[in-house]
Amino acid sequence: MSHRNKTILMLVTLGLSALACQTVTGVFSPSPQNNFPIPDSTAVPTYAPDVTPPAPTPTSTLVPLNGQEQQAIFDELWDVVNEEYLYEDFNGVDWDAAYIEFSQKITDGMSSEDFYFGADELIFNLGDEHSIYLNPQVVAWEDAEYDRGSDYVGIGIWIEMVPDRERAVVLLTFPGGPADQAGIQAHDSIVSVEGVTYADADMFYLDRLDGVAGTPVTLTVQSPGEEPRQLTVVRDRITGSLPIPHFVATTPAGQKIGYLLVPTFSDGSIGDLVGEALDELGAEGELDGLIIDQRMNSGGYDTVMADTLGYFASGLVGHFSNRSKDTPLRITRRNVSGSASLPLVVLVGEGTASFAEIFSGILQDLGRATVIGETTLGNVEILWGYDFEDGSRAWIAHDTFIPLNQPEANWEKLGIIPSFEVSAPWDLYTFDTDPAILKALEYFDL
Repeated sequence: MSHRNKTILMLVTLGLSALACQTVTGVFSPSPQNNFPIPDSTAVPTYAPDVTPPAPTPTSTLVPLNGQEQQAIFDELWDVVNEEYLYEDFNGVDWDAAYIEFSQKITDGMSSEDFYFGADELIFNLGDEHSIYLNPQVVAWEDAEYDRGSDYVGIGIWIEMVPDRERAVVLLTFPGGPADQAGIQAHDSIVSVEGVTYADADMFYLDRLDGVAGTPVTLTVQSPGEEPRQLTVVRDRITGSLPIPHFVATTPAGQKIGYLLVPTFSDGSIGDLVGEALDELGAEGELDGLIIDQRMNSGGYDTVMADTLGYFASGLVGHFSNRSKDTPLRITRRNVSGSASLPLVVLVGEGTASFAEIFSGILQDLGRATVIGETTLGNVEILWGYDFEDGSRAWIAHDTFIPLNQPEANWEKLGIIPSFEVSAPWDLYTFDTDPAILKALEYFDL
């Protein structure tokens, strides 16, 4: 076989055939069924391990494949699933019959676009809601995203879709960027862009954030508990690392508690950025505890998760398990400002997925953290990437995670269950009124 197994593992939160979990406005948009953070970038789509790009749509940029080439790629893809897929019964799919049926379609004649779309649909039909097949164009975007950092034209916000409320919510702003200067803050909602709302164009209304540096864009913004307001923001180039919001809060009893929002594990710099944030928090004096907010973290790369986890735990923390073996996950200690021993609260919710769930579950399983929030949806299948000669890539469910102290726990089925259930929709509260934050601060005073 000519494919190569990638060395970086990853998780995908939801693998619907024609839907995207995370992306950049103006190229693709997130599925109305998903709630995952996206930057307001016009550069390239944010396709990282916690991201499920949409199925290929017809485009002239794909290199034409003849029938023989299509069959060769499909043979390799079929073999990968047959040999490596986590579920030996293929979730009830007759995988041999699927080979015969798709091969016949190739013989009958398929365009490149139809081939890529059909192959993705075939993987989607396995039913694990994680595995996906990407055309070469999307793979190029995916590879560029991991290392690129932030360099795009926009207003400097990191946002998440809330389809049931027909809006996008702001997770963070880039300090000094156009949105920050205009007074847009975390927990604000983007109700409309240039007069177009979610109801008018689904998530595609965010495409209108795109434009040329120096040009204005008119937004309707709503802060929690306030009436919507109209703002005109001038687009600019956004550069630098993704901000990691962090500050010190005080409990009713006067304890100093650090707050740290980890928005994603899909950015390769997150581990180091969290370390810098912990160092800055420690510089303000000894902390009595730390809140790690994972409610909007939809996951990412195992390496980034492991780097970040090392600030709070170390040693053997569990195993990755597949059809043939269990592989231990060992974490290297990275203590900063006493982070390795600080009392921890981890906040989780329905937006916490993949390696963010594993991160939170590990800290709970080890007794290092109390988990507060809403039960997560359960998306902890680990995907392995397989590259093919045409530049396409399959991300296939290969492992699941087994926690160290509760190996019988099924996080994929049950999610991460908090010790204290607290509902706190992101767009309905500010930090000062957030029920999950208030519960965490109260917990530290117990």
